[in-house]
Amino acid sequence: MTGTLADSALFRPIRVGDMELRNRIMLPPHGRLTGDLFGSERQARANIAYWRRRAESGAAWICGLNGFVANTLIPGFEPTGLGAAVRGVFRLPQFRERAARYAEAVQSAGAYASAQLIMQGGMPHSPSGRMANYTNNQVPHVLDAAEIAWFVEEYAFSAAEAKAAGLDGVELHANHEDLLQLFLSPATNLRDDAYGGDRGRRMRLLLDVLGAIRREVGPDFTVGVRLNMDELFEGGYDLEEGLAIAAALQASGTIDYLHCVVGNNWGAPSYIQTHHYGVAQWSELARRFRESLDVPVVYTGLVSTVEAAARVVDEGHADVVGMARAMFADGDLVAKARSGRTADIRPCIGTNDCLHRVVVDGVRFGCSVNPRTGREAEPPPPRAQEPRRVLVAGAGPAGLELSALLAERGHRVVLWEREEEVGGQMRIAARAAENSSYADFLAYQRRRLDALGVEVELGREATADAVAAAGFDVVAVATGARSRRPDVPGVDLPFVVDGREVLLGRAETGRRVLVVAMEDHMQPLTIAGYLADLGRQVTVLYPTPAVAPLVGKYSIGAPLAKLSAAGARIEVTERVARIEPDRVVSRNVYSGVEREHTGYDSVVLACGGEAESALYAQLEGRVAERHILGDAYAPRRISFATRQAYELALRI
Repeated sequence: MTGTLADSALFRPIRVGDMELRNRIMLPPHGRLTGDLFGSERQARANIAYWRRRAESGAAWICGLNGFVANTLIPGFEPTGLGAAVRGVFRLPQFRERAARYAEAVQSAGAYASAQLIMQGGMPHSPSGRMANYTNNQVPHVLDAAEIAWFVEEYAFSAAEAKAAGLDGVELHANHEDLLQLFLSPATNLRDDAYGGDRGRRMRLLLDVLGAIRREVGPDFTVGVRLNMDELFEGGYDLEEGLAIAAALQASGTIDYLHCVVGNNWGAPSYIQTHHYGVAQWSELARRFRESLDVPVVYTGLVSTVEAAARVVDEGHADVVGMARAMFADGDLVAKARSGRTADIRPCIGTNDCLHRVVVDGVRFGCSVNPRTGREAEPPPPRAQEPRRVLVAGAGPAGLELSALLAERGHRVVLWEREEEVGGQMRIAARAAENSSYADFLAYQRRRLDALGVEVELGREATADAVAAAGFDVVAVATGARSRRPDVPGVDLPFVVDGREVLLGRAETGRRVLVVAMEDHMQPLTIAGYLADLGRQVTVLYPTPAVAPLVGKYSIGAPLAKLSAAGARIEVTERVARIEPDRVVSRNVYSGVEREHTGYDSVVLACGGEAESALYAQLEGRVAERHILGDAYAPRRISFATRQAYELALRI
């Protein structure tokens, strides 16, 4: 390592409870996205391989076992969301065997293995039938004293099972609408018995659980609490209250560390912070906890680069940093950082599409920037037995990833891009301030291609004649998508402009702007936010019942908060029917009632794309082998494009 990173305390050992960590990097829990440890054998192998890879890279502490605690719901009750399983993982007959395999895989690579005890109780049950989540109005079951006592013993049983399986510790999830947080919060705990009222009574459940766990596991087992430092919502506890809670936890003598976070499930701010927030934005709050406590403090929250992690530690904000999505993106992050190869670290772009794919689309987990993530149990792509000359047409996310993967397999790759820069639509989206991470990723991809010897020709149009004449063995068409212009009367009027042109600074919009949102992910919100940053008065019309329906709850809060603060208006279920010189007419998609929108200087189209597939069709019968992928096949998100690139690279 060189420079300040080489001197950082990030890579110095530290003791946390009974764990002698080799450095200050923790991999915090992040769901069963990479495979359910307690599901099928195939899923278990995928899960274990994922954690093993990151331990082998050098992460010191893997808190990767999501330990859903059993609950007391009556038979036949059908809750939704996390915490819905009546039979927790610690009660499963395969728990010890699977947990032991996870622990052995992590520990044999020199890291410590722990579990998080989770009971996200907002939907099934709560202290008072209240929820902090403003976007969910389901009324949960109110726990009585007997059920509370049952939970105390169940937590203790779960921790004992974790220890028996060979784990090094457990962490209580007392944040993000977990049952324990709902008891801590004055916004959700309105009880007037021994478990509600002042801070001491609101803390009783958590303290009872910690005491019961200590009686079961003894002193030689690491126990911590993950806590919201400040609830950051109306009626919740503030930073000073959070500090008082932390002090009481330490005074109880039951905890070995405190894991400091912020955020909520409904996303304002999200507890899984996107690129709309600042890197490690709330780590300064963690400093207050570290200065007031004797136990080590962990901070997690968009610590997306190793430089940011070093800053959090070196500036005294925390003793240990949690890095989840950064190590989604690059499982070798720690090893690369230790060897001074920070430029080779594949950067996380912070979109949360890893989550959206699962919880919104219902498809397989996938990292936007690394299609190998979650597939560590599979062998890596093999070297090609017969290297071939391959042309990739288009240097968007799909074309860039495919070119690199093919070169890594030993093929001779040429990449043609008609623009003077790589990146496609990702390059355009990077013009928005919150998307600067996109530019970082594109710069990484360009370095990667250069290192692999891929011949990149910018300003080179891939016409059918030129491609056919070049005589490549294989042609992959990744030409992206052109802007979609809806079939609406008046769409060609001069004050109707393309959202991409707005982001590129090539279109004048005037002061009052109407954005036509006919794309279900981030494009309309990105364009509207960009215009708001320029001081424009923005109205957005969505034909859908929800805003950006493909953006999950963990990510929607930041862009909506930004638009709200700027005074933007968003209207749903309104489809633009026609555009006239002095007005726009929308029609409600359900009632058919028409409305007029007047006084706008421009109409901006944020309508997604249409596949640029003409080249693929024109090459039929003119090249030996052709393929199509990415938006050229059908416009989708970055993770879909890079996944298609991976699958195709395996077959060429």
